[in-house]
Amino acid sequence: MSNHSDLPLNNEDNATNMTENTDLNVSQNNVVEDCVMENDTVENNAVDNDSAIEAFFSPDTSKLAAEGFKTGYVAIVGRPNVGKSTLMNHLLGQKLSITSRKPQTTRHRIHGILSNDEMQAVFVDTPGIHRNEVRAINERMNKAAVSALVDVDLVLFVVDSDQWRDDDLLVLQKLGDTNLTVVLVINKADTLKDKGSVLPLMETFNDSFDFADIVPVSALKNQNLDRLQEVIASHLPVAAPIYDTEQITDRSERFLASEIIREKIMRSAGDEVPYDLTVQIDGFKDEAAHTDPKTGRPRKACTFIDATIYVERSGQKAIVIGDKGQRIKQVGMDARKDMEQLFDKKVMLTLWVKVKRGWSDDERALTSLGY
Repeated sequence: MSNHSDLPLNNEDNATNMTENTDLNVSQNNVVEDCVMENDTVENNAVDNDSAIEAFFSPDTSKLAAEGFKTGYVAIVGRPNVGKSTLMNHLLGQKLSITSRKPQTTRHRIHGILSNDEMQAVFVDTPGIHRNEVRAINERMNKAAVSALVDVDLVLFVVDSDQWRDDDLLVLQKLGDTNLTVVLVINKADTLKDKGSVLPLMETFNDSFDFADIVPVSALKNQNLDRLQEVIASHLPVAAPIYDTEQITDRSERFLASEIIREKIMRSAGDEVPYDLTVQIDGFKDEAAHTDPKTGRPRKACTFIDATIYVERSGQKAIVIGDKGQRIKQVGMDARKDMEQLFDKKVMLTLWVKVKRGWSDDERALTSLGY
């Protein structure tokens, strides 16, 4: 309220005052309109910037799809120890799935992503399908392998070049229950003394199932893998990439670290320790490059990983640790080397070994350990 409300104004004064106020209101309205226009411009610029940023970081898939680019999921199945993981690793040119001579090394489905100018194949490496479901972990591994056949575009059925076993027939039976396109991959073809013997073998396989293609390869020696890629591309649908073309897996670094540790133990201990050991990552911390406050020296970026190796018996714990801790020390060194190569950064790894009795046949333990 005005302090001079009691002072009388004549009509002329009132008219002048109203005119001035009207002009002021018009002026204010113009300012408001200008602000709205400026805000609209800012919002539009923000939208344009967001679109530009998204376009920069997203793959340009429209051009690829228009030129007949192929994309799809490819399940790699077979009985244990036929080289499924080795095949995926060599197709990718990057080690993702762990390998060893022990059967049923792979326990989880692992996605490996192969992208080139013509296709993006998302490989699903599966545990080996086997008959002896003696424990809960075996049952879960079989379920993981069979469930990989859902919603895939192509199946690579991997067999040994010189061996045909009952578990191969089991896998073939599982495939016969589907309407999937199946390519037979005869692995380890380099081990055949008589290369001509692969032809009757291919005919035998072809008589047992209507395969879309049959490709003999040597995954370990990278033989005929280019031909296999061509066959894979020919059976995938035309579609834009699912993942960024620079991505090689959808698995986390924590998961890959646990698998690398498990591989090194299995390779080091050989037959001394059954494969029923597992690894749990307890800590995974990235530390940026910085200056050490105590010494004043620069320190490189580093990832600190703490992991626990679980075995089922005390005797297995002693074997994993080794004489005076030599085995576990070597496992840590080998695992850290592989991690640094895969993650492209420095790694500090701390390992613990503990006994967890009956974990491989305990449903709750399997769930808590990620199975």
